[in-house]
Amino acid sequence: MGEAYPAPVAAALVFVASGAVLVLEILGIRLLAPYVGLTLETTTSIIGTVLAGIAAGAALGGRAADRYEPRRLLALLLLGGGALAVGTVPVARGLGSAFSGQGDPAAVIIALFALFPPAAVLSAVTPTVARVQLRDLASTGSVVGRLSAWATAGALLGTFATGFVLVPLLATDVAVLVVGAVLLALGLAVALRGSGPHGLAAVLAGGSLAVGATSIAAGSPCDAETTYHCANVLEDRTRPSGRVLVLEELRHSYVDLADPRHLEFDYIRWIGDAIDAAPAGPLDAVFLGGGGFTLPRYVAATRPGSRSRVLEVDGDLVELVREQLALRTGPALRVRVGDARVTLRDEPTASADVLVGDAFGGRSVPWHLATVEFAREIRRVLRPGGVYALNVIDHGELGLLRAEAATLLEVFEDVRLVTYGEPGGNFVLLASETPLGADVRTNARGARTLDRAAVERLLRGAAPLRDEDAPADQLLTPRA
Repeated sequence: MGEAYPAPVAAALVFVASGAVLVLEILGIRLLAPYVGLTLETTTSIIGTVLAGIAAGAALGGRAADRYEPRRLLALLLLGGGALAVGTVPVARGLGSAFSGQGDPAAVIIALFALFPPAAVLSAVTPTVARVQLRDLASTGSVVGRLSAWATAGALLGTFATGFVLVPLLATDVAVLVVGAVLLALGLAVALRGSGPHGLAAVLAGGSLAVGATSIAAGSPCDAETTYHCANVLEDRTRPSGRVLVLEELRHSYVDLADPRHLEFDYIRWIGDAIDAAPAGPLDAVFLGGGGFTLPRYVAATRPGSRSRVLEVDGDLVELVREQLALRTGPALRVRVGDARVTLRDEPTASADVLVGDAFGGRSVPWHLATVEFAREIRRVLRPGGVYALNVIDHGELGLLRAEAATLLEVFEDVRLVTYGEPGGNFVLLASETPLGADVRTNARGARTLDRAAVERLLRGAAPLRDEDAPADQLLTPRA
């Protein structure tokens, strides 16, 4: 079987292979998000599929290492893992286009073909290296334990490096190709050291696959990859100055570059009507989530002298909107980058006339922005008589909408609901710690504004969302 690898070499092999698996897992979530969305369920499906690959690879890799010459097997695993890593981009994009918008089942299917194979192959590296290193039964525990520790360290570094280095610096497809190239290079080194021409042939084949996959991967579905989103800006063919901001597969914002008073989406008009009902004069407004900054522009145009603060978690998205949607910031429109649950704490008490919640993680309000505890923080920031307008998307049984309405009723004196009365789509909840005036209603054709009594009837026993129990993603009924 040959001599064992030097301990640092063995540690490096399992460190890199295990780290690559975690890098691919996190990047895989970003690869799939434009096609299947970014919800707790889709993320769980992807993570679960990769974990299944890790388990299968460890079991089958150990068995294969006992049956075949482990050094040659190791070279093939690294080369194959590198080639499969590169292949995740075209496979994910090809299947993603075929299954776009089909949610959780599509996430499992795509992950099964794009992420399971490289996870399984690379997870077979650790037992194979252990087989090379073992020389007597007396040292089995220390050898396996040491290699397992290095593999875990690699996974940890891969996780942190992806979130803090790779994602901010590189496009997702480029980062995946870098991982594949590192694995191919490592496999080549092992192959040339112990596998002779067979290893060289394998790495040449892997290199060919990499070249082919690179050309396929050039067709990214994103105009830009921000920290959190695959973003596209589309022109409106019926309105030359109109632009649509698409995040993942959702039409998120509409901006008229020539007329900031134009509100295209119904729910935005409903919130605009609530803003119009506020007392005359300049307003102080806080927006949770920036998107295309449609409403802050509207406030600036309709209420000269107003001051708006936008709390947006995605700094790259803000820059994209500056570049492609002509966003201009200054004393009247300030942006703070950070999670709204944290940044809202710095807003002064009783400082806002209007507060708008339009932050989304996929199709759902992020759970930590949907709870009673957060609603109390919103009430703190609002002035007496101020209005909180919250956009909610739901369908079917409206479990999320009913829970969110119950949440706001726990905190605010008056809560109203603007809706078309249909079983699904966008809904706007309006809340205030004082009774809302009769003029707080929508002017949109066909929409209705339900008063507090009607909202209470809608609840049907729904419980408020709290920090310790806020299953927002699970309550959301997918669109049929």
